[in-house]
Amino acid sequence: MIGDIHGCLQALDAILAAIRPQPNDTLVTVGDYVDRGPDSKGVIERLLSLREQVHLVPLLGNHEEMMLDALEKRIEPFGWLNHGGAQTLESYGFTGDTNVVPETHLEFLRNLQTYFENDTHFVVHANYDPRLPLAEQPTELLRWVKLTERMPGPHVSGKIAVVGHTHDRQGEILKLPHLICLDTYCYGGRWLTAMDLDSQMVWQATREGELVTSS
Repeated sequence: MIGDIHGCLQALDAILAAIRPQPNDTLVTVGDYVDRGPDSKGVIERLLSLREQVHLVPLLGNHEEMMLDALEKRIEPFGWLNHGGAQTLESYGFTGDTNVVPETHLEFLRNLQTYFENDTHFVVHANYDPRLPLAEQPTELLRWVKLTERMPGPHVSGKIAVVGHTHDRQGEILKLPHLICLDTYCYGGRWLTAMDLDSQMVWQATREGELVTSS
């Protein structure tokens, strides 16, 4: 399980080197692969190659939603550009033509998943309604509403929720009996966090790719 990456390829590579995922492993990424950090293009390329090596379950974050909507002209681009889209386009070598983003990357964005669940946990990008099954969750909650705006209670399924989206400026993992948040502010100077949901083992790496925690 890997938290919000936000273009921090060196951090992602350090995490992957540390956890060494195997072909039979399921690796869930919570979304927000792009924007704000220096190498969104590289992050998506790494995830595309990783998909060939493990069972990758990449979720759709609000930043991927903005990127895809802007590039496919469903929204005006200014909101996306002001929320990190400018850094993303720069990573693609943008000179005025959005076709600089490869079709393989757009297809990856189009096929991102809404949630993941197993016997004990479920994973969504941002938030959830504790009363509703995962298949009936409102899009706004799943991708946009921070925990600081609305802290959900335990889910009706009894499973532990794992989310990203609400970054902690001190780089701390939020861990409650019913909820874990893994957005530890990598692009802002803290670190990228990965967690094994079975063992609760944690790995963290700085934006520059220095491994800081293994416990």
